[in-house]
Amino acid sequence: MADNLLQQLQETVAYIRQSIKAESNVGIILGSGLGNLANTIVAEKEIPYKDIPHFPVSTVEGHKGRLIFGELGGRKVWVMAGRFHFYEGYTAQQVAYPVRAMRMLGVDTLLLSNAAGGVNTGFRIGDLMVITDHISLFTTNPLLGKNEDKLGTRFPDMSEPYSKELIGRVEKIAAANNIELKHGVYTGVTGPTFETRAEYKLIHTLGGDAVGMSTVQETIAAVHCGMKVFAMSVITDIGIREEENTITHEEVLQAAHEAEPKLTLLFTELLKSL
Repeated sequence: MADNLLQQLQETVAYIRQSIKAESNVGIILGSGLGNLANTIVAEKEIPYKDIPHFPVSTVEGHKGRLIFGELGGRKVWVMAGRFHFYEGYTAQQVAYPVRAMRMLGVDTLLLSNAAGGVNTGFRIGDLMVITDHISLFTTNPLLGKNEDKLGTRFPDMSEPYSKELIGRVEKIAAANNIELKHGVYTGVTGPTFETRAEYKLIHTLGGDAVGMSTVQETIAAVHCGMKVFAMSVITDIGIREEENTITHEEVLQAAHEAEPKLTLLFTELLKSL
């Protein structure tokens, strides 16, 4: 399987390289409702996921489903407008596949965004949370199975999955632009159901500040193959609450859309600082 994975990655990269010869060491993956950041990129080339060999295809509303190469903040970047989720029926390895492809394209710095449910009772809808750590115990690890030593070590250290250096840069940018940041632990779950009240309470008890259905598998794969990761959640709903209201995907997309200008500014300025 590992040999087959390497071969597939090489075929994926070879196909992308037919269209895009230029280089970049920065990759960005955009989450639910955050795809409009892609519109601020001066795109040089876009490739639909369905055209890329061995790439999954995004099936969720709010995920556009294309690989973009272009310029943002004066830097060349690879951008995934739309990501893949375990709940779509993909394996954890398929969810992580584009991250590994990016690494083989030369990416060593990965910026991730997502829409997440707030578990920390001090959070409000629209808050931006810098992910300082994660809990991945509720979803499948993408490194299960035979290890491919050419990608990374069998037992990768996860003591700093999110780069403190990159977090420090974003904190300075936020302070200079009067953008309030929250910091917290992101808890990854499979979805596609939003959490029950008891599950929110459990996650809160375990130390989670936000919960979502993405990001941790991508981060694990990125750290495994030697990337530095920065990740940010847009808090699009509040899970621990007393009133009897429900959460809809449409509301999540709307909250993400409203917070997007701030996230775009932070990502753009971070790129300029690299």
